[in-house]
Amino acid sequence: MDNLEEILEGNGFEKELVAEIKNIGRSKRVSSGGVVVSADLGSEEIPLVLSGLLKLLRKDDQGNELFLYHLQSGETCAMSITCCLEGKTQDITVVAEEDSQLWMIPMHTVDRWIQRYKSFRKFVFRSYQERFDELLGALDGIAFLKMDERLMKYLLDLKQASGSFVIKKTHQEIAKELNTSRVVVSRLLKQLERDDKIEQHRNRIEIL
Repeated sequence: MDNLEEILEGNGFEKELVAEIKNIGRSKRVSSGGVVVSADLGSEEIPLVLSGLLKLLRKDDQGNELFLYHLQSGETCAMSITCCLEGKTQDITVVAEEDSQLWMIPMHTVDRWIQRYKSFRKFVFRSYQERFDELLGALDGIAFLKMDERLMKYLLDLKQASGSFVIKKTHQEIAKELNTSRVVVSRLLKQLERDDKIEQHRNRIEIL
């Protein structure tokens, strides 16, 4: 709860809103790899990250998952809010990248809070802007960067989001999130290692 207090105060939420968030929300701990939001679960809650790291994925028509962006401490899922306001079914999946502590907020409160509390409106709009900027970065990476540059950008973005130089992922997991093959990822990681940009260990990569 201490981290919740810090996050709510850091966003300048009104006292009445802070009280509502505390009373209506609930704590949830998710282990690494656990699904937080998905169409199959039919979730009616929005996660506010207290600690840990979440990743947001989107499936294409063939069922392939494409990594979009990460959610860190103090952030929430703007796409979940959009689906809530428009009454749409989630077409995204939010998964815990590492063990995470969340504060789950019922979706039915969001519209009222946006209308009633100026601080919450600013929080939602800021979340939209940050996610939009990250999506533009992901789009630029797909459109303009070669695969080796995309891979290095992915590793650096993950380092920035997690705060760790050690990336605990297999080649297959990285390939899935970049929508490419494991063979391609393994070959490019070997090249990055030869260039002294990374060191590879069993199921983990260290950025130099």
